[in-house]
Amino acid sequence: MKIYNKMLAECLGTFWLVLGGCGTALFGGVGFLGVAIAFGLTVIAMAYGIGHVSGAHLNPAVSFGVFVNGRMSFKDMLLYWVAQIVGAIIAGAVLFFIWTCVKTEPTGVFAANGFGSDFQAAAGENYAAISCGGAFLVEALLTFVFLMVILGATDERSNTKAAGLAIGLTLTLIHLVSIPLTNTSVNPARSLSQAIFSCHESWCAMSQVWLFIVAPLVGAAAAGLFYKLVAPKAKEE
Repeated sequence: MKIYNKMLAECLGTFWLVLGGCGTALFGGVGFLGVAIAFGLTVIAMAYGIGHVSGAHLNPAVSFGVFVNGRMSFKDMLLYWVAQIVGAIIAGAVLFFIWTCVKTEPTGVFAANGFGSDFQAAAGENYAAISCGGAFLVEALLTFVFLMVILGATDERSNTKAAGLAIGLTLTLIHLVSIPLTNTSVNPARSLSQAIFSCHESWCAMSQVWLFIVAPLVGAAAAGLFYKLVAPKAKEE
């Protein structure tokens, strides 16, 4: 498959991830459980819809972890990043347009990620005022687990037919754990796309988005390396 086919698939897949997941958070009125399920369903749908084209990474951290694990070239990873970020931002723009069509007030948190007391005050009482260090640990650790599942489920030695379901359900569980803490990122593209359009009078999403870019990449890199130790190839054994 040519790289531009893969980039188009990644752009579409990431667009749907943000539109479906963040759109549910903004307009669905289904609570944390519903949002968690929505994110899981978007991944399952795209895993089986475009997985045969690009692998359905839908996430710069996933591509980074795959690269560190040795399954992807550096050039392809960068091109995946471009496609994923573009797809996410387009979805954020669509959600912003829908918001302006149905609401008159500013976007507020706009399903962006954050931490600290200012974020808690902006997001609502159902959120915890987690510290910067705590948020970093949560995002890095959960991304690590996510990548371990992805690398294992897509390993040629595994039952790859069930990979999409395993990955989607893992993302659902990750959201159940961390929505009340950071609004769940584990995906730099998803974080950036919402932070751009967030507009709150007492809290700035863009000032905190760095954490939701760095922490997932750290967790993904750790998983890419650790998976080599857990499941080495035959020649490595």
